[in-house]
Amino acid sequence: MHELTLTQSLVDRVADATAGRRVSAVHVRVGLLSGVVPEAMEFCFDVVTSGGPLDGAALLVERVPGRISCRTCGAESATEDLLLVCGCGSADVAIVAGQELTLTRVELVRETSCA
Repeated sequence: MHELTLTQSLVDRVADATAGRRVSAVHVRVGLLSGVVPEAMEFCFDVVTSGGPLDGAALLVERVPGRISCRTCGAESATEDLLLVCGCGSADVAIVAGQELTLTRVELVRETSCA
């Protein structure tokens, strides 16, 4: 399960970047053609944040649909299958979207000041 390693790296980077500030949410974009299973990543996030600096933070996943463009017929179409074949039967396609695995935003807990 490579999602565990990916998620641990994500958590480590966020923890380093936030330097001890409390994190309430981590937002990521996961393409359906990236090879990453969002549900597995969400499970791993809960495991790797437990007891650490991101404990209690939420992982919010935006799923990006796959899109391909056919070099043979010129059609662009949606796909959820890693077997990339155009409706015309050609496998000569380019992936237009769906390979993303991107950290898009980190939400921090607003600390109240005692003034």
